[in-house]
Amino acid sequence: MASCLACIVKWHESMKGESVIKRVINYFKKEWFLTGMLTAVALAALMPSVGQSGGILHLDQVTAVGIAIIFFLHGVGMSPQAIKAGITNWKLHLFVQSATFIAYPLLWLIFGNMFHAMMPAALAFGFCYLFVLPSTISSSVAMTSAAKGNVPGAIFNASLSSVLGVLITPLLIQWFMGMEGVEMDIIDTVVSISSMLLLPMIVGQLLRPVLLKLLEKRKSIINKIDKWVILLIVFNAFSDSVKDGIWSDFALSTLAMTLLFTTLILLLVVHSMQWIARKAGFNREDEIAAVFCGTKKTLAAGVPMAKVIFGANPMLGMMLLPIMFYHQIQIFYCAILANRYAKESEQEAQVAVKQTA
Repeated sequence: MASCLACIVKWHESMKGESVIKRVINYFKKEWFLTGMLTAVALAALMPSVGQSGGILHLDQVTAVGIAIIFFLHGVGMSPQAIKAGITNWKLHLFVQSATFIAYPLLWLIFGNMFHAMMPAALAFGFCYLFVLPSTISSSVAMTSAAKGNVPGAIFNASLSSVLGVLITPLLIQWFMGMEGVEMDIIDTVVSISSMLLLPMIVGQLLRPVLLKLLEKRKSIINKIDKWVILLIVFNAFSDSVKDGIWSDFALSTLAMTLLFTTLILLLVVHSMQWIARKAGFNREDEIAAVFCGTKKTLAAGVPMAKVIFGANPMLGMMLLPIMFYHQIQIFYCAILANRYAKESEQEAQVAVKQTA
């Protein structure tokens, strides 16, 4: 993830002499999570009765338990020491949190009517949900580290965004959907968020001293749990959508439009954040942390949170499309950007060495 471009080059070199089909198969084996999402959508289209809420697998109940486990593990994984190390840089923190919870939602206020005019209502609300999501933790920190940025600042802001998002995201989506005439029970939403997301996270943080060493020994397995839960939620959500006929009028042009808009949104925000960070006088390390933490949106927390907020709403499958697309695009593009930042830092270091020689 830290250097996607370098990985692609290495992969291309390693695959020389192999057939195109074998290369494709090897790629999808390596990118098993992307393969899993595509498979979940395909299975939902072919056998929706298996994955639907109340179906054979009872995925609505299974995913509820899985969501609690995800946020419990997030709580265990948050390091108080790392957060304390980056707490003093208030200018960076204000920038990142404002980008996540003010600038992005403003984009919806500006472009929301355009989205509603150009696409189905469920997909438009999916973009609305994308705009109010918190940042990622793991990939924001990984990209910042790979780009030689302010890692303590990235850890603090990504962690803070994750915690704030549990509270702010439901309130923002409630407000925006209320403006569109969609009624949501705010009390029910707050109770669900508190019991299924916030409480497990707090319990995980309290049990961190006891469980951390045990979980670190099984890190490779733990890191896959959230991805498997996400795949089950995607299968469940798309099965409900297919069963209720949400996709009956769906066209491939809508899929292409989703890809186009998610790409344009990412490019707009990333390069706007770069420009503003430089105008604000940030040094290179802080700019890197600001760009990666302030522009990313979490799939790992976003999909489970959507399941809690919207429940078994048949529109959920289509609403998840923007964050599913955005997740893949942000990993690819931000990896290229991280590689560019790292090379610039290395070049500056070489120049500095020559000047002092």
